[in-house]
Amino acid sequence: MSRITFYEKPGCSGNARQKDWLRAAGHQLEVRNLLTEPWSRERLLEFLAPLPVTAWINRAAPAVKQGRVTPESLEAETALALLLAEPLLIRRPLMRDAQGRCMAGFDSAQVHAWIGLSLPHQAPATSEGCIAAADGCQAPSLPAAD
Repeated sequence: MSRITFYEKPGCSGNARQKDWLRAAGHQLEVRNLLTEPWSRERLLEFLAPLPVTAWINRAAPAVKQGRVTPESLEAETALALLLAEPLLIRRPLMRDAQGRCMAGFDSAQVHAWIGLSLPHQAPATSEGCIAAADGCQAPSLPAAD
């Protein structure tokens, strides 16, 4: 199985569930705190670049819920500055495998296609749902849609 670097918000029940699914599938996790990681513009873009800017943002973040940040109104450079200043705004989890392939967000079907995943039958298809392969990271090999 794979070794995954998993950037999480400590205490997040969604991230805890995602880690359980990955471990149940036999993956080894190196868990890191997304909020205290020393992010740079370049490192964030490894995960986020292929996504639309609106998908970079954690819509459950207080700044979004309170209306202080409106993802649809952000340009890339402004969004990056906000993410670096307030990491709670970063969509999570961010994941990287040992081959350097990256993913942002957690779509269970995409994670399963990427590295394999064990899910209970009642698990939702999407758990903080956006995925991305990015420049600087190899795209996960995904099967063709039927």
